[in-house]
Amino acid sequence: MALAFDEYGRPFIIIREQQQKSRLRGLDAQKANINAGKAVARILRTSLGPKGMDKMLQGPDGDVTITNDGATILEQMDVDNQIAKLMVELSRSQDYEIGDGTTGVVVLAGALLEQAEKLLERGIHPVRIAEGYEMASRIAFEHLEHIAQRFEFTVTNIQPLVQTCMTTLSSKIVNRCKQTLAEIAVKAVLAVADLERKDVNLDLIKVEGKVGGKLEDTELVYGIIVDKDMSHPQMPKRIEDAKIAILTCPFEPPKPKTKHKVDIDTVEKFQTLRQQEQKYFDDMVQKCKDVGATLVICQWGFDDEANHLLMHRNLPAVRWVGGVELELIAIATGGRIVPRFQELTTEKLGRAGLVREKSFGTTKERMLYIEQCANSRAVTIFIRGGNKMMIEETKRSIHDALCVARNLIRNNSIVYGGGSAEISCSIAVETAADRYPGVEQYAIRSFAEALDSIPMALAENSGLQPIETLSAVKSQQIKENNPFCGIDCNDVGTNNMQEQNVFETLIGKQQQILLATQVVKMILKIDDVISPSDY
Repeated sequence: MALAFDEYGRPFIIIREQQQKSRLRGLDAQKANINAGKAVARILRTSLGPKGMDKMLQGPDGDVTITNDGATILEQMDVDNQIAKLMVELSRSQDYEIGDGTTGVVVLAGALLEQAEKLLERGIHPVRIAEGYEMASRIAFEHLEHIAQRFEFTVTNIQPLVQTCMTTLSSKIVNRCKQTLAEIAVKAVLAVADLERKDVNLDLIKVEGKVGGKLEDTELVYGIIVDKDMSHPQMPKRIEDAKIAILTCPFEPPKPKTKHKVDIDTVEKFQTLRQQEQKYFDDMVQKCKDVGATLVICQWGFDDEANHLLMHRNLPAVRWVGGVELELIAIATGGRIVPRFQELTTEKLGRAGLVREKSFGTTKERMLYIEQCANSRAVTIFIRGGNKMMIEETKRSIHDALCVARNLIRNNSIVYGGGSAEISCSIAVETAADRYPGVEQYAIRSFAEALDSIPMALAENSGLQPIETLSAVKSQQIKENNPFCGIDCNDVGTNNMQEQNVFETLIGKQQQILLATQVVKMILKIDDVISPSDY
């Protein structure tokens, strides 16, 4: 740490515990920060694109996650460095806003940092680099709008939506069933979408998973699936035209709140107490029957006596159903959640055309399907798979596909994938660089080079010669003036992404470029890192 001296040459201390703090200044600080950012980007680089690799992450308590979703990898990685944490935040904000493109945004930020390092070595001031990057990102942003295409879809013609979701799913483990999964995702989104307001509430789509079966058995249920079964094995397993009472109050006699004890010294008194309790139960069950309920769903449990009574009175019941599931059931069936028993009325019952219990394979596990609801705005995607990790990864992939479908309903502009949009932006930015006098010109050119790193990574991960492939595609784009030429990752035989049907959402791409530029500007402007000492 640098010391300060007074006019007599005596050192004096400015910062508390100065000798124990380490400090990086100037170029050293910037280089250390850039290296940290590059290190994170390097981890994700190999999992970009349809041929990207997966990462296996082991948590502190031994649970294993296998994924190639950028946001998940960085969340689970438990990063310590502050700049690396910025990269984690970067992918998280892309995930929250767009839901897809979390790997690409980090790779782009890493490439921008790499280019910035070269410019810093030439002696260009970091603020000038940041300004140049800002100009270049604006050029790229406008160019994307210029090459974007709008496509129309209707509730009957959902093919364009399905193809865009398939592009998202093709880079995941589940790409062998991408057609069916994309269709499921699009149908689920359209079921809960409000097309007039162009709004989609993804909370209404519940994603459930169950180990067993195969990935092809994944289905979309227009209703709710609850991972519970009827509380008594002899209750009916199938109820048609169900009227559902949704209770959040305990189904048992009230327990006195005060601390006291009841002295029972004769058999008669005990009998009276027991009869009193039984009568209370009888009244509760009768109340449900009188209202017209044919199924009771309760948030709390009830004891065996209550269970037995419910069975005898022909009133099927489900217990221990979670709060979130209760809300979804209430939305789907049009019922009201009843917090106090006295408030139960006929108007508050939910209605469903069919409630059935389904058992799986040879196991004793059962689930409850609530279908043909009065209000089919809540749907469930039910995923099957060989093991728990597969199901978790499928859930993440489905989430990405749902987000893409939602973004397309909000804004139906698309650009083409396979790196074609990045190459096209790179050419546009390179051309525009000559118009800017001053040092920023170098930064704008570097931005164009950084954009090339995404198609380069795609080619590399697909086992192609990265530099050869990239230069061939770039010259083809310029020669034919066709911004749809990209990297042929799947070896289809054509570079035209329009023919390959590889789409990405316009707002997703624009968000990537803006977010990556903002983070890189922030990192470049740090020129002093003061950190506490290691004990």
